[in-house]
Amino acid sequence: MKALISLPLASCIMLLTGCVPRIEVAAPKEPITINMNVKIEHEIHIKVDKDVEALLKNRSGLF
Repeated sequence: MKALISLPLASCIMLLTGCVPRIEVAAPKEPITINMNVKIEHEIHIKVDKDVEALLKNRSGLF
């Protein structure tokens, strides 16, 4: 009698554990890109500042 109850119970437990959702961690397919616009703008500002300094040294009568 116990075998008749335990066999269907065990099979139900096995079927229900197979339906548990699985969580999977995977790496992204595309590489991670970092936008470097800040560095480029910084370099441009430094070049402009140096050009302005040179202009002010050459033409001191502007201001």
